Amino acid sequence: MKIDLETVNKISHLSRLKLNAQQSEEMKGQMEQILSWMEKLNELDTKGVEPLTHMSAELNHLREDEVGVQLSKEEALKNAPSRNENFFRVPRIIE
Repeated sequence: MKIDLETVNKISHLSRLKLNAQQSEEMKGQMEQILSWMEKLNELDTKGVEPLTHMSAELNHLREDEVGVQLSKEEALKNAPSRNENFFRVPRIIE
């Protein structure tokens, strides 16, 4: 499939890329190559092939939640750069 420079420029604008003329030409060639690979994949017979939801058959083995040793308020606030009694003090971000 052929791509024109107008399409490359539109895609680079949407991608927030600033390409010079040489880079646009290189990108045009690379995009044409990618689309030709896609056309090649469309030639494959995929009847009966189930879509993948994950790339591997491995499962996540999650551990059970267990109550463990907890920090006291004093221990948690010990290294706080700034605090207000029993709370962390953070810089104001909303005016």
